[in-house]
Amino acid sequence: MQALLDTIAQMPLPLDAQRMFHGRGGLHPGCEHWSLDAFPPVWLLTSFQPSTDAELASVHTALSQRLQQLAPEQPLTWVYQCRHKGQTETRLMAGTVPTPHIVTEDGARYLVHLLKGQNHGFFPDMAQGRRWVRAHVAQRPGIKVLNLFAYTAAFSVVALQAGAKQVINVDMSHGAMALAQQNHQLNGLLARASFWAHDIFSTWGKIQRGGPYDLIIIDPPSFQKGSFVATKDYARVLRRLPELWAPGGYALLCLNAPELDSSFLQNLMAELAPEFTFVERVDNPPAFADASPQRALKVLAYQTPASYAAAAAAAAAAAAAAAAATVAND
Repeated sequence: MQALLDTIAQMPLPLDAQRMFHGRGGLHPGCEHWSLDAFPPVWLLTSFQPSTDAELASVHTALSQRLQQLAPEQPLTWVYQCRHKGQTETRLMAGTVPTPHIVTEDGARYLVHLLKGQNHGFFPDMAQGRRWVRAHVAQRPGIKVLNLFAYTAAFSVVALQAGAKQVINVDMSHGAMALAQQNHQLNGLLARASFWAHDIFSTWGKIQRGGPYDLIIIDPPSFQKGSFVATKDYARVLRRLPELWAPGGYALLCLNAPELDSSFLQNLMAELAPEFTFVERVDNPPAFADASPQRALKVLAYQTPASYAAAAAAAAAAAAAAAAATVAND
């Protein structure tokens, strides 16, 4: 675990929520099971295999020494979570976690809960995705946004801060939607946000009536038994995109499944929503660098033509070209 300890010894004092050590990226041999996140003023150490008392003591010493150098007046608070063989153990190792625990990113505020469950209310790996949304909306103020699988709606917070006219957040978890509302209240943004605690697959009529949308964000879990399995359910979502988009609209597709590369989404889009054009893959935060980028988080941006007429003309041109090719080959 030396690479983890070395990172702690050199890290700056973080002000925003962020990842500090990413062993799962495969760039630190022998440390693939470790990650360290900062949710100021709390550190969260996660291990994907059991840890020994000696290892945890080493981390405690390293954190104590570095914090003494960076902020000697600040008491050390850190949490350890072990995820192994489908079981989760969470322990408060030192200090006291604030209640409520509010963290920041780029000026936005979010509630987190580190001592409860695997999902803490905020995902640091999506930082660049949120920045993409913020920059995109700032260039097109007044747009309407649909945030599918919204969880605690961090995308909605940054979209509204950047000038979106309205964001509709949809997630089947009532608890997540309650936290989403609190996040918006923290940032003074409740008035322009809607929160629908619905199963997306049984709510398409309502979602469609709420459109059309200038930006559609799709950030589902890669595998959630009884709710969403990417290999079969992502297609069910993308098939609906042509019913929802506004001319010139964008879609941001997110996928965090190591076993599926970006071509999985690109092939589905080519088949189910061919009017969308691929724009770019959004970079992941540098802290999440991965030896195999296709195993890492995928965030892909797409755009529709500026008008339905343009889409129809493109389809007609493609059909004409295909017909001409057939004639030439006869």
